[in-house]
Amino acid sequence: MTNYGEPALADASNVDAFVEFERVQKSYDGENLVVKDLNLTMPKGEFLTMLGPSGSGKTTCLMMLAGFETATHGDIRLDGTSINNIPPHKRGIGMVFQNYALFPHMTIAENLSFPLEVRKMGKSEREEKVKRALDMVEMGAFGGRRPAQLSGGQQQRIALARALVFEPELVLMDEPLGALDKQLREKMQFEITHLAHRLGITVVYVTHDQTEALTMSDRVAVFDDGRIQQIAPPDQLYESPENSFVAQFIGENNTLEGTIKEIKGDRALVQLDDGELIDCKPVNVSRPGERTRVSIRPERVEYNKSRLREGVHTLKAEVLEFIYMGDIFRTRLRVAGNDEFIIKTRNAPDQVRLQPGQQIEIGWLPEDCRALDA
Repeated sequence: MTNYGEPALADASNVDAFVEFERVQKSYDGENLVVKDLNLTMPKGEFLTMLGPSGSGKTTCLMMLAGFETATHGDIRLDGTSINNIPPHKRGIGMVFQNYALFPHMTIAENLSFPLEVRKMGKSEREEKVKRALDMVEMGAFGGRRPAQLSGGQQQRIALARALVFEPELVLMDEPLGALDKQLREKMQFEITHLAHRLGITVVYVTHDQTEALTMSDRVAVFDDGRIQQIAPPDQLYESPENSFVAQFIGENNTLEGTIKEIKGDRALVQLDDGELIDCKPVNVSRPGERTRVSIRPERVEYNKSRLREGVHTLKAEVLEFIYMGDIFRTRLRVAGNDEFIIKTRNAPDQVRLQPGQQIEIGWLPEDCRALDA
């Protein structure tokens, strides 16, 4: 996918598309675009995460889909119908926010019943749906309590149940786990994902937490500067970033600066700034003389001589820091002028423990090294 998202537009005619953004733009001042020519399609039942730094446009996209913001240009469709002029309460979309947005003066059951009352649902049907929603999030015994009597994790479950109580086909979640501690956050990630897949609902999830995005999503759309930089399943996003921003933003990543010397098929010869020549896979580079930023994941680098297979590159490196982390060793090196080159190695019986100041050789396979835009 290019920075402008054109391949997704080709998808827009897909009869199976459930959520569609077509050429959507958003400006608050009439001059600066916070969302730029966005094209995106989602099938029913997908869990899509919009990931990016603050100000990248991801939350604005979510708010336009919810109806709390209006697109300056373009069309947003839900199940084939344009929703640009449909007010939020008539879109039939469930919402979960970071601050839970529960009514403090109401019981939990009353909080869940409220969206059903708005939809003019009868009392017996409301009670049945509330019970089902509470059981769904394993909170069936808490209907009579008030929000202040619940923990953060319990309140988040209730907020999720309220979003699901009227059985929407689409649920939007805006940083819903941001207020939780690490352990509870990780537990809720799995609970939300399993629940979404079990119920077959479509979810658009907004976060700036890359681990959360990789853990929970069917696909991740990486936003920067109002555009989708890349949209792909988590493993593809991590293993095959399409530009320098995605490589740096998703997971830990090493970069080495250099210049393209030649490109032949699926190989680019790169001269690093310290003069070393290495082979890489060319991505977002096209001609000799072009500056490039070479990308290598820390876990793809090896320093054990017994594990340096034939065909791997080797570069000289100086150990600056060696950290024991239990299941892995994390080593910081000086490589080709970069003092922040990280390698991660599994804690195995034959893995050598390094010392600061030690001179070593490191290596990696050419296919694990990507020549990206500078």
